[in-house]
Amino acid sequence: MKRMMSWVMAATLICGTTTLMTGCKESNEQGNDELKEVRSTELIRTSQSWDGVELPDYLQGSPEIVAVKYEIPAGKKLGWHEHPVMNHGILVQGELTIIGQDGKEKVVHEGEPVVEMVNTVHHGENRGDKTVVLYMFYLSQKDIPLSVQHPEITIE
Repeated sequence: MKRMMSWVMAATLICGTTTLMTGCKESNEQGNDELKEVRSTELIRTSQSWDGVELPDYLQGSPEIVAVKYEIPAGKKLGWHEHPVMNHGILVQGELTIIGQDGKEKVVHEGEPVVEMVNTVHHGENRGDKTVVLYMFYLSQKDIPLSVQHPEITIE
């Protein structure tokens, strides 16, 4: 029960951080219109990654929450990699194309959430003309890498 509560608290923290970031972006986009009430917008609720695959069960043990800001210049590609832990994020600038090793693609647009694949090799590309800014939130544990690189696989 204690482990379940830890994961529930971790998920709540991550969702709250995502909502806070999104709320700040929405508030800034309003320009001169002053926000009068607290606003909360649920961006995504899912048990599947972007490719439709069910997410794995939670890890057992003490959780470690990790938040990472990625900045990917226009025209750059990330190498092939996989994530051993669940993660999701918000693309706050630009457009990112995620490609699975099977060729399936997902284009994530500015302001959209994304739930990454777990234990499935994929890579990302910035095919746009401005830097991608992506905030990702990982549900991990101490000493588990956020991603495992696969330099033996080449990107065409």
